Amino acid sequence: MSDNRAKRYRLAGWWTGRRLVDRFETHVGESPGRLALVSDGTAISRSELWQAAGEAAEQIRSLAGTARRPVVIHLPNRTDWMVMFLAVLRAGHVPATTPVTTPEAHLRHIFELTRPALVVCDGQNRASRSADAVRRAAAAAACGPIAVALAKGGRLAPDGPPIRPTTAAEVPEATAHLMFTSSTTGPPKAVSHSEDSLAALNLHFAERFDLSQDTPVFMPSPLGHSVGSIHGCRLSLFVGAPLILQDEWDAEAALELVARHGADFTAAATPFLLDLANAHWDRSEPKLASMRSFLCGGAQVPPALIRRCRDELPNTFVTPLWGMTEGGLTTCVPTSTESQLETTVGVGLPGLELRILDAEGALGDEGSGELVMRGPGVFNGYYGQPELYATEVIGDGFFRTGDLARIDADGYVSITGRLKDLIIRGAVNISPVETENAIAAHPDVVGVAVIGWPDERLGERICAVVHARTPLDLDEVLAFCAEQELPRRYWPERLVPVDGFPRTAAGKIRKQQLRDELVAACDPAEATAGSGAGPDGDSGR
Repeated sequence: MSDNRAKRYRLAGWWTGRRLVDRFETHVGESPGRLALVSDGTAISRSELWQAAGEAAEQIRSLAGTARRPVVIHLPNRTDWMVMFLAVLRAGHVPATTPVTTPEAHLRHIFELTRPALVVCDGQNRASRSADAVRRAAAAAACGPIAVALAKGGRLAPDGPPIRPTTAAEVPEATAHLMFTSSTTGPPKAVSHSEDSLAALNLHFAERFDLSQDTPVFMPSPLGHSVGSIHGCRLSLFVGAPLILQDEWDAEAALELVARHGADFTAAATPFLLDLANAHWDRSEPKLASMRSFLCGGAQVPPALIRRCRDELPNTFVTPLWGMTEGGLTTCVPTSTESQLETTVGVGLPGLELRILDAEGALGDEGSGELVMRGPGVFNGYYGQPELYATEVIGDGFFRTGDLARIDADGYVSITGRLKDLIIRGAVNISPVETENAIAAHPDVVGVAVIGWPDERLGERICAVVHARTPLDLDEVLAFCAEQELPRRYWPERLVPVDGFPRTAAGKIRKQQLRDELVAACDPAEATAGSGAGPDGDSGR
């Protein structure tokens, strides 16, 4: 990063150099008895959380040493997660946070990238699948022995014989938190954020959505994922707000939790919002009556769902949230029009510079192409993979997001697809987003993913993979696409019904895995066979 940009961020007050652990210690000193955390029905005050973290920090130092190293936190959304996160900070180490659903192969890759001094996993059940996956991944990782400890009730117990901390290089001060990408197309990348980049995101969200110690944050998203880490854990510690955790997702239980604790804010993926809209609620007040802001991201938010939430959640400002583990972040604002809420992901946070990279490699403030970004809330590198980071940064520090987008004259961003999700049909690139939005509006559709189905003549054809409440056939879907005025070039040519989708912790559908599994399950002769005439009667459409 250039010195001029860093200086500008400091002058604007976006970068202060203040550590998150110091901010929370100040909150503790000001009001030690205030509520800090609710988990599994147990309420914990600021001072109780701080004391438990201090005791755990001593255990971490004894197990991991005092050199500044990554400590992986692989825990469910419970009290232990927050205790161990604060403990890692107080011990002078760097938290590396992973969802408990992370596949074993990805855990091994993460361990090899980060060479952690310690991995903390769930001790509530020693035989849990997530703990077993950690043990196997740690044993198989080609980075030397890795110490594993089990967390239970705010305490740590070594899992196996003691391992002397290795002498691996310390983590640079520029890395304050390691998070991992959702990995829809490959192994996860270790995203390095600084104290300042994460504080800038928290600061700007607090300002945009009027958050303070008096606005409880509800978090059903995994704390091990960037959404839960940044907009749950770190945001609540930053502003001093109570954090209301939910571990096992249940929409009706979530409605009860929000009502009981007066939760004001949340950020979660599209499936969470859809489940809440569908959930039974027989009270006189509306669903999520106390919640002023619901930021919906991770997966595309169908316009029909945004419209429906105006009726289902009348007290709640529901906005799409665009962002990456690497940072950025756009949302709509209360002055956004209904059209902007339904068709865009909003405008960037203060200081976030968004540009369009066109096919000729030129950057523009408006237009269509690949979205690139730089700003105070953008990450500073891929830990352990500096050469990969170098390939993703162009010009004067703009990061290539891999998202295809359109920026209008007012700065509103519309995501039109992913470079890697494009369907290449007869040498024509087709984004699946418009098709997905059209089909998602069908009243019987629970979820949809549009993928490229292999075709021996055209390369790929448009395939709609649909999870529906009642069976739908292709003709019914095409008739509905016509009603939605979807251009014919986006109509699906194949329909595959499913009972659900493989998803990342962020709620994104793993499209490559989905495609691979569906094609593999298909008859070999059918897998790449042409599908006949397209919807307009022209097989070469």
